[in-house]
Amino acid sequence: MTETVSGTGTPQEFPEFPSPRASECPFAPPPGLLELHETGRAVVRARTWDGSTPWVATSHEGLRQILSDPRVSANIGAPGYPYTTESMKAHAADIQPSINNTDGAEHARWRRMLTGSFTRHRMEKLRPAIQQITDDLIDKLLEGPRPTDLNEALSLPLPSLMICELLGVPYEDHEFFQEHAGVTNSRFKTPEEAEATRQALRSYISGLIEAKMDDPAEDVLSDLGERVKAGDLTLEEAAPLGHILLVAGHDTSANMITLGTALLLQNPDQLDALREHHDDPKFVANAVEELLRYLTIPHLLARRAIVEDIEIDGEILRAGEGVIASLPAANWDPKTYPEPGKLDLTRPAANHLAFSWGPHQCIGQQLARIELHVVFSTLFRRIPTLRLAVDVSELKFKEDSQAYGIYDLPVTW
Repeated sequence: MTETVSGTGTPQEFPEFPSPRASECPFAPPPGLLELHETGRAVVRARTWDGSTPWVATSHEGLRQILSDPRVSANIGAPGYPYTTESMKAHAADIQPSINNTDGAEHARWRRMLTGSFTRHRMEKLRPAIQQITDDLIDKLLEGPRPTDLNEALSLPLPSLMICELLGVPYEDHEFFQEHAGVTNSRFKTPEEAEATRQALRSYISGLIEAKMDDPAEDVLSDLGERVKAGDLTLEEAAPLGHILLVAGHDTSANMITLGTALLLQNPDQLDALREHHDDPKFVANAVEELLRYLTIPHLLARRAIVEDIEIDGEILRAGEGVIASLPAANWDPKTYPEPGKLDLTRPAANHLAFSWGPHQCIGQQLARIELHVVFSTLFRRIPTLRLAVDVSELKFKEDSQAYGIYDLPVTW
């Protein structure tokens, strides 16, 4: 951390983003990021992996303003866009427009194609199936060896099964798409690895959509196939939508289940409260919001390019500059969340930004919430003696991934 954190100074004087997490508190955002709150500024300059110095927004209010402002663009080809990885920068000019990198009316067009598939009502209808799958996976876990990896036994299968059912993707292909999701989210993949995994997933999704155009079912890929047949989309446009939904639809929830379980096991008072109120839907729903706030799985997002000058808390962000709206920093903003490092399942945290904010909020957030409601109200009721089988210092946290989590979570009971 350096003293120069405003818009002046040389690149060498700016703080590093992302900075490393503290080994003694791996569930918290990096100390260097949280120190930016002490400047009292909503946005500061930081130095990223390629030497560029975009703005980093750390305040809850500032992020909401930035992410809802039409003068801020999600277009990764726009001047100043702060790339997450070398591979993203290398392929920026080749990435076709889709739901995650367009703005305004164009983005609204993409989003309208999917919103009907992810309404709250439709997701609530999935709750009994989510409950059944959760119980079945826990039954299998209890019959298996101890210790076991919760990630493989529960965290990955549950959201993978659900997104496969929703999209119309065969679950027997889960090893294929889970492996490619890992490459997609890796911070250190090469441009060649990124392109190979993109091509593999797009080809796979294209094949499924083409098959469903001839034999449709009640799923999202069939809906996309119908739009292709109607001329609303080309197959080349539909495949990236399926790709985005498949990767985001299982990987972030899986990381949240694993990381949230580990965090609760480190906070026995809060875990006791969850066990006591496991049958209270309002308590469980609020607990999930606090866990989402505390952990913020998309820890390197959201990233934007400034396309027209804007003022944030007295600082002018110029057209052609980049801004990283740091979701973890906003979710630990002490002005919005007093004592943000204290896990409090009764805290009113529903205004957190773990699903981002503005037009690009996560379209699958209601499905993710229901999965988390079911898992966290069921797991500790079914296995009240669940505990870590290793010391937390032995866990490998995903600092090398764009989706924060834990690679393996050995548990016993």
